[in-house]
Amino acid sequence: MPLHKDDPKALGGYRIVDRIGSGGMGVVYLARSRSGREVAVKVVHAQYAQDKVFRARFRQEIEAVRRVSGAFTAPVLDADPEAVRPWMATQYVPGAALSARIRDAGPLKGTELRRLTLGLVEALRDIHRAGVVHRDLKPSNVLMAEDGPRVIDFGISRATENQTLTETGHAIGTPPFMSPEQFNDARSVGPASDVFSLGALLVFAATGRGPFDTDSPYLTAWRVLHEEPAVGAVAEPLRSVLSRCLAKDTADRPGLDELAEDLARALPEHAAGDPETVTLRKPPRPVAGEEGGEPAAPSRPNRRSRLRRWPVLAGVAGLLAVTLTGFLLSAPFGGASDGTGWAPLPDGWEPWRTSVFGTAASGVTQPPGREATYSGAPFSCEMNKGALYCGGGDGVLPVRIDGTTGRLDWRADRLPSLGEKGYGSSVLGVRDGVLLVTQSALNSAGDDTTPSVVALDSVTGKRLWVHPMSTTGVTAALVGDLLLTPDANRVTALDAVTGSHGWTVTLPAGPSYGCQFYDVDSVPYAGCTDAGKPTRTVFYAVDPADGSTRKVSVPDGDSVYVGAVDGDLAFLTQVVPEARNPQESAYGEVLLIDPDTGTVRRNTLPGGPRGMPALVGGVLCFASSRGELAAHSPETGEQLWRTSTTLQQPGTPVADGQGRAVFAASASGRVAALDLGTGSLMWESAARAEQVVGFGYSTARVFLDEGALVVLTPDGTVFTLDPGHPDRKPRSG
Repeated sequence: MPLHKDDPKALGGYRIVDRIGSGGMGVVYLARSRSGREVAVKVVHAQYAQDKVFRARFRQEIEAVRRVSGAFTAPVLDADPEAVRPWMATQYVPGAALSARIRDAGPLKGTELRRLTLGLVEALRDIHRAGVVHRDLKPSNVLMAEDGPRVIDFGISRATENQTLTETGHAIGTPPFMSPEQFNDARSVGPASDVFSLGALLVFAATGRGPFDTDSPYLTAWRVLHEEPAVGAVAEPLRSVLSRCLAKDTADRPGLDELAEDLARALPEHAAGDPETVTLRKPPRPVAGEEGGEPAAPSRPNRRSRLRRWPVLAGVAGLLAVTLTGFLLSAPFGGASDGTGWAPLPDGWEPWRTSVFGTAASGVTQPPGREATYSGAPFSCEMNKGALYCGGGDGVLPVRIDGTTGRLDWRADRLPSLGEKGYGSSVLGVRDGVLLVTQSALNSAGDDTTPSVVALDSVTGKRLWVHPMSTTGVTAALVGDLLLTPDANRVTALDAVTGSHGWTVTLPAGPSYGCQFYDVDSVPYAGCTDAGKPTRTVFYAVDPADGSTRKVSVPDGDSVYVGAVDGDLAFLTQVVPEARNPQESAYGEVLLIDPDTGTVRRNTLPGGPRGMPALVGGVLCFASSRGELAAHSPETGEQLWRTSTTLQQPGTPVADGQGRAVFAASASGRVAALDLGTGSLMWESAARAEQVVGFGYSTARVFLDEGALVVLTPDGTVFTLDPGHPDRKPRSG
């Protein structure tokens, strides 16, 4: 997953290069040591770092993993439990989670099932020999590496002699895979509990369903405690072995040495029709799931692992403490607490609907009155840490909307020098609690005056500092920790938080080139285009330290930069629009350009996909004005799927944080969700815009707020959706 703007750049000497995943209690990053070794770094969420009990649990997790050493676990390499935000670095394991493997390719069988089974028994043996009980063995905590499974996430494990952090009345674990004693008395949990969880996990691996699965966590708990496991779909003799693992009484469950022998006999080394060796690989295409999958592609050196499309969860965790009166479930597929497979919603979230023109709680409480004649000019918005910040043309003042409640926390005033009419603002982004916006006004001729960059306190809206720009018609950009302010072909870098001056350089592109800045792996790239015939585009990688540049040539012709693919810059070549639809671009090729060597790979896009393009989850998605969404592989150009929806003029497609789905919204506020791997239409919501405006040049936008969607329509309506229950009616703000 791509890094967020507020993610750390480094921790403990490890350079952060990618987001692997996010759980309820922390975030896991892919990082590199100074020697180039890849590691998984788990960082505690800030809100839990102040919790003494949680810190104690995190120390316990570190100690537990350090005690365990084996071929089927991911060892701790470094840690700092006393840091402001505690962190732990473990071996990075490139492999899909078992939950994703089952979902994408079905139950295991033959040699593959044997290899998983005996590997997990060996892993538990190492864990128990170290005096540790895992207590949360489940499919999303097992990674399918090429050389065998790995058990990860010791977030709720404990040393067998240490029971001080087990709270009375709390059942800790994931209900479909918890043992009866975890529900009855968590303090009595021992190694036999992991054997029970292993039995439940192996039933799931062999059949695709757990032995106690239900739609209700309460009923699941009842079945674990009182009913016999559903193991009829498991073939003998494996069924008998797993039934013993699932015995209610701990004394009736086999020990691991005995279990290893029984499982080896129950699962022959080479079943009929099996190949001599089985390699556990990730799915051939990016498909749904928190653990993700990586598209099949020719093996190429990955020069910038931060741009890797589908890094897989290693050590992603979560301390899931649940009570029998309020389970926090983690479904077998690593999904949301409602069991639908979606990411968890923000704490306290309820569906709501409001407008950027609503009444604010502080600052300029009422909008300037432009909403009465608002024509749908594009908004400029960004989601950051549970809040949506918006500005725009037609007199839209910067506003902060709380993502949980829909409350308009504040509306900032215009700069006094801008006057009362023709005002506009544009949101650049948020860094360390500082919101950066540009503000400008229109002169009597209707043209923009010279804009200024204004820094606002993101929580209060208070003005912090102002930086006037020297040229009209230019766009400032926020890349990493730098605010870049262009002036023709010159650019000045400022510290994004303090506004202090950094460096000023002249780009090699001539003055006839208009330049725009892009964030590529936190490195500024200046895309400069000469609109002559033919159109010429050059890209410059800009060193954030001193502004020095390195040229990347782009073939002549109309092309659009869409993102990065395994370190290559990806462009789409535009086809001359047809007379019947001159407003909608069609694309003929995807160009992958190596920024180091300048090598260009061209891949034809069959069918000339048209509409709003986006590179999401390693897939090129296009949303056409008639509501057709299409996906193509950037590596080959191959069309992966094409699906029709009822959306009219949808905006840019957006993928969810798990890589499971792609969303698009229409100007009417109708939202569609499609499976990113197959293109299957998952659902379409009702229209929720107050009115439909902006056809032709302004479209709806979709933002992610943890597991919730925040949708902005061209008329200024803002609303949220639960992707697991899109039919829930919003509360009006």
